[in-house]
Parts: sequence; C-alpha cells; structure tokens
Amino acid sequence: MTNIKIINKSNHPLPSYETIASAGMDLRANVAEPSTLKPLQRAIVKTGLFIELPIGFEAQVRPRSGLAAKKGITVLNAPGTIDADYRGEIGVILVNLSNEEFTIENGERIAQLVIAKHERAVFEEVEELSKTDRGAGGFGSTGTK
Repeated sequence: MTNIKIINKSNHPLPSYETIASAGMDLRANVAEPSTLKPLQRAIVKTGLFIELPIGFEAQVRPRSGLAAKKGITVLNAPGTIDADYRGEIGVILVNLSNEEFTIENGERIAQLVIAKHERAVFEEVEELSKTDRGAGGFGSTGTK
C-alpha cells in the first residue's frame, strides 16, 4: 500500500475503493451549481482535490463505465495522466457523446482514479530492430476473430 498526500477543498468524502478488489476510486464533481453538457460538448470539471504522488507513480483518470454505457459521458483524454510533480487541482475532461443533454451535479461521481507505478525509459538509438512473426502489422492486421 502506498500513502498519498491529499488536500480536499470540496465538501465531499475523499476518494475510496468501493470493494476489496477495486482498482479505481471515484472522483466527484465539485461545482458551485449544476452545469449542462450538450451533445458533443466537453468541459473540464473540477474535483476540489490536490494530490502529491511519490516519484515513480502516476494517477490515471478514467471514465466510469456506468456513465459511459447509460449516458454516453466519458473522459476525453482517457486515461488522463497526473504526474508526480503536478500540484494543481484535479480536473476531469468530460465529453458528452450522446444525443441528449447531461447535467453535472455537485458531488456526482464523474470519473475514477487509478494509482499506478511506472518505469522511466531511456531510448537506445539503433539501425535495426529484431524480427518477429508480426513484423510491422498493426491496426487490425491480426484479424477480428
């Protein structure tokens, strides 16, 4: 378990895991008044949360499956990455992909936050890469069934 420092300037509870096996914690909208997303409209929705991640960790902002399936609301840059040196307020870029307006209420669960370890890589420039059976095949080259 990793400890993460957090400042909560909202009136909502801290994000928490809903079940023992949950990977993500729900983020809630921290808005002064409800706002409406029209079809295909996007907005940055603030959460009132500020975190300090240890170096070697990132926080990923991901869509909530229920909002996506039932309302067509998703996170535009999913997963959004919060780096360990970011100290600003967590904002969620929501987009309405449905044909109906969607109203964002204060305290509404709008996304989920996943904390993940990551590696830093160093590129080694070479003239040639090793051969594989797949080669340069991509974008569906392995079929759909």
